[in-house]
Amino acid sequence: MGKEQRNARPVVRLLGIRWFKNEQFDFEARLALGAVARGLGDVGEVISTVDRIKDGDYESWHVEWAATGRRLRGIAEECERGGHLVSAREAYLRACSYLFVSTSSLDGTDDPDRLVPVWREHRECFDRAGELADPPTERLAIPYEGTELEGWFWAVDDSGAPRPTVIVNNGSDGPVTDPWGRAQAARARGYNAMSFDGPGQGRALWEQGIFFRHDWEAVVTPVVDALVGRADVDAERLAIVGISQGGYWVPRAVAFEKRIAAAVADPGVDDVSASWVEKMPKKMVAMVEAGERDKFERNFRFGEHFMGKTARQTIAFRMKPFGTDSMYEALELVRDYKLGDVVGQITTPMLVLDPEDEQFWPGQPQRLYDALPGPGKAIARFTAAEGANWHCEPMATQLQDQRIFDWLDETLA
Repeated sequence: MGKEQRNARPVVRLLGIRWFKNEQFDFEARLALGAVARGLGDVGEVISTVDRIKDGDYESWHVEWAATGRRLRGIAEECERGGHLVSAREAYLRACSYLFVSTSSLDGTDDPDRLVPVWREHRECFDRAGELADPPTERLAIPYEGTELEGWFWAVDDSGAPRPTVIVNNGSDGPVTDPWGRAQAARARGYNAMSFDGPGQGRALWEQGIFFRHDWEAVVTPVVDALVGRADVDAERLAIVGISQGGYWVPRAVAFEKRIAAAVADPGVDDVSASWVEKMPKKMVAMVEAGERDKFERNFRFGEHFMGKTARQTIAFRMKPFGTDSMYEALELVRDYKLGDVVGQITTPMLVLDPEDEQFWPGQPQRLYDALPGPGKAIARFTAAEGANWHCEPMATQLQDQRIFDWLDETLA
């Protein structure tokens, strides 16, 4: 047996080792480790933080990640005072990343009201890192239904030359460091990049009280409007990448917004509601479909007594962007998050990412790819053998960038 054959199986086994029995903790720890490749963490910082966390203890998760984030913020401020601006920027980004990770558990603690203050801490670090970037991150105000959404623009350079531009559409609860990392991958390949807080995301959620909507074209069209008039944007070569739930929003948007020349869904999602209802008793789902609110809520309140802490925390966290604390209302709203016949209107070339072991929308990337009409569609598989399995390929960010941007290069050429 050759050396490559001897090593192949143990690598897959090693990737399958769980850091935590708590599924949320385990997945988010992998996300944090994968972010290292984009400069949004350091291996030792991630592993030492993970080592201090008590499995399944939500307070422990928050305290340890927040402590690491604040320590890195202190380093960033010290570097900045000393004139070490690259070191400061890098430390601010890592601090931003760790502080955000700390917020994901707060609904499982005795003091969930800490979420917004800590979210503001992470955003302060992000803003300062952007000011220290070269060229600096440009803040955008995107007109939207009588108010403005916050956006960011990362130019390739300060030449002002028109460039192909990638819109990074974040997921339902993704940190701003996700678009930052993809933006740097874009800039290295000659693309401008921009991102934004859409309804139910970031500042729109926590400070403006704007919640999710299923008809995402109403969000993406103002974003495109903000880009096409810029001298440094090649309006004929606009692309959009949807992360996580953005894998539904992006296909939905490009079914209507035709100025986008290429789209990526990571992963492909055609029915967001599936991740909500798959573990719920069928009789409870039937109550929502039949409009039996009182009956549903009586049964749900009774069932809450038998839920584990993880389930209660997840439900509380997931309902916030929908603007409700009623499970019945959330299920009613999420039923609209289906592509259905709209997929037949998509003419934009689309790359669908399909990771092995997708845990939230299994099977949907292939289903979306099969439903896409006409030429120009492609599907990219990511496997455990590559270290690239699970939702959004958390520990294969550079492989992910390579496949996305190679496809965009060819499609936009």
